[in-house]
Amino acid sequence: MFAAIVFSALALVVAVYQLGLAAGMPWGNFTWGGKFPGRLPAQMRLVALLSTALLVAFAFIVSIRAGILWRDWQPISRMPIWLVVAYCALGVFANAATSSRWERRVWLPVVLAMLVSSVIVGMG
Repeated sequence: MFAAIVFSALALVVAVYQLGLAAGMPWGNFTWGGKFPGRLPAQMRLVALLSTALLVAFAFIVSIRAGILWRDWQPISRMPIWLVVAYCALGVFANAATSSRWERRVWLPVVLAMLVSSVIVGMG
């Protein structure tokens, strides 16, 4: 259960960040390899909104799998939890390979912790 709480808390932090990007906050240096310094263009702000929705969905999946929410849905969460793990693994790879030093410093540890915690929930 602790791993699910860690995952959900981190997902919430990232979701709030994505909402800030979508609202036009000048945090572009910390995403997409720093390709869009400052405020993201409109299309990328829409991507940030989609990322927010995805992160919230992932937090629900992890919480269901861990038995925190909707225990009756636990059996159907067996496969989706591994989609969460795969997404986090891709995020670790992307944040490790980025040319943005800020992404590596800020988001790599966050996504790595999300990966580890989602694997723990998935195996639990």
